[in-house]
Amino acid sequence: MAEGSYRQFCPVAMGSEILGSRWTIVLLRELLTGSTRFNDLRRGVPRMSPALLSKRLKDLEEAGIVKRVASQADPEIQEYHLTRSGEELRPVVMAVGNWGARWIRSELSLENLDPNLLMWDMRRCLQTDPMPRARSTIQFSYPEQPEHSRRYWLIVDPGKDVDVCSVDPGHDVDLFVSAALRTMTEIWMGLKSVQDAVNDDQLTLVGNRELEQGMQKWLGLSPFASIERAVP
Repeated sequence: MAEGSYRQFCPVAMGSEILGSRWTIVLLRELLTGSTRFNDLRRGVPRMSPALLSKRLKDLEEAGIVKRVASQADPEIQEYHLTRSGEELRPVVMAVGNWGARWIRSELSLENLDPNLLMWDMRRCLQTDPMPRARSTIQFSYPEQPEHSRRYWLIVDPGKDVDVCSVDPGHDVDLFVSAALRTMTEIWMGLKSVQDAVNDDQLTLVGNRELEQGMQKWLGLSPFASIERAVP
């Protein structure tokens, strides 16, 4: 699957030929977190071209890691589901993430800011239990960003999947959140708390008091936020 072959019988080499292609591990991360449709996978890997995404999915299918199935909601839509072989890669992908969180300096991670990916990740890990029982609309503003990526809306409707919009959905906003993209990324990664950012005037929260006070809980954070950083 990877460009070229190591031509070694070693299982590490053979596994690397399947998993070592560019974007493959990141694509597996998306599949393991529940994305199954092509457009949802694209939102999780926004810098990956549609053509390359199609190729990698085909490669994973040929390797027996992914299978295509018809959507239960709409049989005309194809979804990509992990096979048993694919599910067994979960600890592998998590180990890569744990290692990256522990050993790669946060300054390097914060050089790769991406508002679309950040909002997609926040949408995926948001915790609805600490939130009000009615629909909540939360607007995130990143003032220093270009106009097209400056504002996003998270819509939390009880009993439905959390949605993220880059176009005003037309709902009344329950909580306005304003911060630099770097600050919000630091919070998401567990490098800074919501309260610390507020105290340092790096984060502004205006609106529903319950949402404001509970933000640290409902925000969820990265699955790797709790990993203790190593000291080189």
